[in-house]
Amino acid sequence: MKWGILGTSFISGVMAEAIQGDDKSELYAVAGRSEQNLKTFAEQYGIENTFNDYDALIADEQVDIIYIALPNHLHHDFIVKAAEQGKAILCEKSLSVDMGKTELALKAVEKHKVFFAEGLMYLHHPLISELVSVLKSGEIGELRSIHTSYIASIAQFVNPDSKGALYNLGCYPMSLVHLVVKTMLGEQTFENRSMTAIGRRGNDGNICESSLMMQFGEQQTAIVHTAEDHGLKHQFTILGSKGCITLDSNPWLPTQENQFSVEIYETSKREVSVPAAGDAFYYQVRNIRQAVEAGRTSLENPCATWEDSHRIMQLLTEWESLASK
Repeated sequence: MKWGILGTSFISGVMAEAIQGDDKSELYAVAGRSEQNLKTFAEQYGIENTFNDYDALIADEQVDIIYIALPNHLHHDFIVKAAEQGKAILCEKSLSVDMGKTELALKAVEKHKVFFAEGLMYLHHPLISELVSVLKSGEIGELRSIHTSYIASIAQFVNPDSKGALYNLGCYPMSLVHLVVKTMLGEQTFENRSMTAIGRRGNDGNICESSLMMQFGEQQTAIVHTAEDHGLKHQFTILGSKGCITLDSNPWLPTQENQFSVEIYETSKREVSVPAAGDAFYYQVRNIRQAVEAGRTSLENPCATWEDSHRIMQLLTEWESLASK
């Protein structure tokens, strides 16, 4: 499978290494608008084919999979262009910055029947599969509440048009909340949600920190927090009627050694170790390549389907609207 990368950012380099680490993938081409950055990137990763026009790379008949590593607000445009060319698509998270662009992108994916995945890479990792297995076992009982936070000092590196912390960082805890709720209560649960939020704006005018309270029915809640101008800290706890699960290692940056704990209230506590052959990007490249080889147009749970990405964008845009008041 020949991959083409749009953009020469930091995340492009991370994915370039992951593609090169898959013996059935080829890092065929890269496109960038800065001639110097493009030259440096191509030399660093040994890429023979370079383009200073994104559309030209997308149109190259040799390219099987397009990886879109551009700022969030540009994603939809290149999803549409790649879909029109019949390319398989991996688009960095977040899918977009509003529902209008999201709908435009996904309608093109559906119309042209191409493979599409959002780059929520951590969902490909064995850590998440093991977590879902424990949730389905009923060991912690019925879902009661989820408490989560993800903060990182990245504000100085992000494009202001990408719309701030919710789309750059909040998408991680929100997408994991979505997976947990979907697994334990069913997707239909989101139709009965209520949400309230507070937010703080940064120097670029975007939300740089926010806390969100979600409620599903009468008994289930989720508290989600994110910030992009301080720290590097993860937290994710699932509280059930019988016990709780705490993700001890970072669920959004899983590595070869990962842990979570399962506690039965006032009774027992066990540590679950989840060894892996690589990080989340390692698994993401392989899963997507295999899905495209098999002729599928979407991933399978616990990875995000394009329908999952649509729901996650609904939750993020609603969060932004509430935090902006």
